[in-house]
Amino acid sequence: MKPAWLTSAAFYRKLTLVCYPGLLFFVILWHALLEPNEFLSTWLVLVIWVTPLLFPLKGILQGNPYTHAWANFILIFYFLHSLTTLWTHPDERLWAAIELLLTTGAFIGATYYARYRGRELGLGIKRKKDEAVVTNAGKSAD
Repeated sequence: MKPAWLTSAAFYRKLTLVCYPGLLFFVILWHALLEPNEFLSTWLVLVIWVTPLLFPLKGILQGNPYTHAWANFILIFYFLHSLTTLWTHPDERLWAAIELLLTTGAFIGATYYARYRGRELGLGIKRKKDEAVVTNAGKSAD
């Protein structure tokens, strides 16, 4: 049996509120100060890396479960970036590991917050009255 805090929307909201803004500030710090790009201007790099994180920020700060759910599509980009950097840039592995940690925390927090808060609010995909329930094996549950 899971502890109550693991099925609480409040815990996952706090996790998201720590990791998502943390990722935003860390990306700025990394690309502007710690390892600026030698080929592109710092402002262009910041626009490329920061702008996607700003799109769902308002909804995340307001606690909108729908925004938490679709923000994960943006987080996947940073997850892939951190894994690629871990593999290809030995001199930036520490920064990539921090990005991976923050991205994973934000992803888990946003996913489970959307799930548990959505249930609390009664949100979800509605099934049609005539639609048969199908199990994971593809067989009808009737």
